[in-house]
Amino acid sequence: MHHAASLTFSNMNIHEFQAKEILKRFGVPVPRGVVATTPEEAKAAALELGGGVSVVKAQIHAGGRGKGGGVKVVKSADEAMEAARAMLGKSLVTHQTGPEGRQVRRVLVEQGLNIERELYLAMVLDRAQSRVTVIGSSEGGVEIEEVAAQHPEKILKETIDPVIGLGAFQCRRLAYALGVPSELTGKMAGVMQALYRAYEDCDASLAEINPLIITKEGQVMALDAKMNFDSNAFFRQKDILSLRDLHEEDPREVEASKYDLSYISLDGNIACMVNGAGLAMATMDIIKLYGGEPANFLDVGGGADKEKVAQAFRILLADARVRGVLINIFGGIMRCDVLAEGVVAAARELKISIPLVVRMQGTNVEIGKKILGDSGMAIIPAETMAEAAEKIVSAVRSKG
Repeated sequence: MHHAASLTFSNMNIHEFQAKEILKRFGVPVPRGVVATTPEEAKAAALELGGGVSVVKAQIHAGGRGKGGGVKVVKSADEAMEAARAMLGKSLVTHQTGPEGRQVRRVLVEQGLNIERELYLAMVLDRAQSRVTVIGSSEGGVEIEEVAAQHPEKILKETIDPVIGLGAFQCRRLAYALGVPSELTGKMAGVMQALYRAYEDCDASLAEINPLIITKEGQVMALDAKMNFDSNAFFRQKDILSLRDLHEEDPREVEASKYDLSYISLDGNIACMVNGAGLAMATMDIIKLYGGEPANFLDVGGGADKEKVAQAFRILLADARVRGVLINIFGGIMRCDVLAEGVVAAARELKISIPLVVRMQGTNVEIGKKILGDSGMAIIPAETMAEAAEKIVSAVRSKG
């Protein structure tokens, strides 16, 4: 049985150049660009684009690249080569990457354009209404969160009716509110419709163009693009799945997705193994309540077997920061005795030397507790979640 909470990875991100290729396929105009992985390729790309003004952009899965030095406007092919040399192979740190940054493995070299205006356009799922919503703003090029905080009146929304789709009247209303010149309303509406088609057809969870530009020549173009996809739809989105860049993801999270485990790395030192997303969140909360910090979110799902439990353990212990493990399992579909066997086998095999607290409830819980008790291993049992959290926090503290 596949249990709703055991998503392998809930959302997949792709690079700007990949998002632009998708948008172009659906009819959104994008600048001419070439991807390069070496400084020489960047020079050749700039020459192919005419050898004049071009823009070299680092391709990483994070926003704020401009401020971090990941976007450079250059005037010649040689400058493009130098800009690429300065970025490739280096770590780019932005406000979204964390202090360690992301390694730049490729750059996008793009034609320079005469920008007249920068706008913001996105398709997102409004969960409160269960509808896809178009968001537009005349403040393009800036982070939308900043605009929302400082000038909420500058954020325009149109909710899309799933039966009739994005109406032409809605596109015109948005274009007018964004102050788009009347002779470009048609082009702007076309971009909005195309962006909605891309969002729908690709099962996206976000399709964002920031900035969407109007050039001095009257073109409407996506100068940057970001798309995220819902992993629940990958069974019918093989092409999208092939765009996944494992270098951009936490290696432990990639490993977990192979075993159908839902794992997200965090900054704390208490590792959690839980079945069910709701229980996992409650477990993280209660660790914090008792003064600890969770090292991860790990949901082994409802149908976890011995092998899966052992695999989950390996992933948890691969994190050097982990100083203790809390296992909190409710055995409904999963039997507590099977879980206990898995825990004991994994703890033996991996020679666990850090404190391990186990709290189990549910099917065959007494047999499970006996297996843990008879194992001869230093496993700390707990009856309630509160007791489990308290025990692991104090055990980690006392080991210091």
